[in-house]
Amino acid sequence: MNFKTIHDIHHCFDHALQPVETISSGDTRCFDIQDASGGLIQKESQADILTRLPHDALNPVCGPLFIEDADPGDVIEIELEDFEPGAWGWTGLIPGFGLLADDFTQPWLKISEYDSESVYFRDDIVIPFRPFAGTIGLAPAEPGQHSIVPPRLCGGNLDIRDLVKGSKLYLPVQVRGGLLSIGDTHACQGDGEVCGTAVETGMKATATIRLHKGDRILAPMFDMPPVERDQSLNEGFIVTTGVGADLMQGARDAVRFMMDRLVKKAGMEEEMAYALCSVAGQLRISEIVDQPNWVVSCYMPKAIFKSTSLKAI
Repeated sequence: MNFKTIHDIHHCFDHALQPVETISSGDTRCFDIQDASGGLIQKESQADILTRLPHDALNPVCGPLFIEDADPGDVIEIELEDFEPGAWGWTGLIPGFGLLADDFTQPWLKISEYDSESVYFRDDIVIPFRPFAGTIGLAPAEPGQHSIVPPRLCGGNLDIRDLVKGSKLYLPVQVRGGLLSIGDTHACQGDGEVCGTAVETGMKATATIRLHKGDRILAPMFDMPPVERDQSLNEGFIVTTGVGADLMQGARDAVRFMMDRLVKKAGMEEEMAYALCSVAGQLRISEIVDQPNWVVSCYMPKAIFKSTSLKAI
């Protein structure tokens, strides 16, 4: 079925923004989403464009939609019905941004083609196509314009890779009408999005929006559907760890450890290794109770590597 498409975009969360439409609970809409650069990065772009991106124009989102009868204390459910893929996306190391920003001060850009099954990150690295919207949020109660970059209790730039087709995201309403916006679609991403970008791409996303009156929640929650056959799990994982008293430092250590293996054992340049950790690695807290030290692990699926030598890093 064809649903009304939302093309209007904006670049901040602000409950003073004029809604583009008022919808009712149960309505379905298609969102025509731009990539995180707002179309400024093209397939032929060079890395230096990353130093010229206007920060106030990044991560454009479609909307906002006013949900009829929604009030503070209610919950908005966003059921993600479908994603219509594009053909290519980009991954970038942006100076001053990312988990290891101090290590990477120069811009670096990777263009990847993809289809409905795979993202071709490199000739010998193929990652399953797993589209989702990185930014889904309602307007915050605090007045003024709020950056789209950080996530908030009412949603926003959550970058949760499991908000795929079939998932249902629940967000607490802070202002009348909720004011829902969606953007920042990805062809694939690892848990943590450690370099600051995934495979960023524009695509159309279809969602059904429902209102739950009086169902108070304090922060975003979601219902994830059963995982279909995932070939990335078929061959196991290479896993590195970070151990210490600080989880953020542990995350950095686990990623640096994985990068070191990719560089030394697979002959990968550091920038490529960092980007691969961002688009395919999975950061997990493995242990957080045995004080004073905690364990963060970085999982890399072996199945993405098409060369036998890469599987043995």
